[in-house]
Amino acid sequence: MHSDLPNPTILKIGRLGQHLRPAQLSMRFLQRFIQQLTSPSSNESFLGRVKKVEVLVAKLLSILMIGVLLVALADLGLVLFQELFAKPPYGFFSTTLIEIFGAFLNILIALEVLENITAYLRGSGIRIELVIITALTAVARKIVIFDFGKLSGLELIGLAVAIFTLSISYWLVRRTNRIHKD
Repeated sequence: MHSDLPNPTILKIGRLGQHLRPAQLSMRFLQRFIQQLTSPSSNESFLGRVKKVEVLVAKLLSILMIGVLLVALADLGLVLFQELFAKPPYGFFSTTLIEIFGAFLNILIALEVLENITAYLRGSGIRIELVIITALTAVARKIVIFDFGKLSGLELIGLAVAIFTLSISYWLVRRTNRIHKD
């Protein structure tokens, strides 16, 4: 019995109507791909594709960061509402303010990370000054919520060293930026 339906293992490709099996098609695609990667004339097109992927990833990161910010903000609002209005004595905090300040600083850190991503999308690249400020905020948050009962003095010294080195780095970057602007 003869059928007019094409053989599913053979594909008709291109204007010439070449008949290729999927394995042959895969090999040709792979050969062209390797040829494009190794050709020096294709560097610009390759870099253009890489840039498109970078932008896509940055956009996805910014959308995810906005989601994280919204969830953290809702969580902070819920905690504040419960602390102030759901538990007696009303209008007073039953947990320490340090924990609440830690939640605020978490949101500020997330905002700074989002600002880093949007700065990248604006084309200004990764601004090292903003990265250092984000790191300083994160270390400051750690110091604000530092539990002296559970953690040792060595960990506090480590945080102090981190703040010192980040502060020096920030000062050097600011100074260098100011010199190059003049």
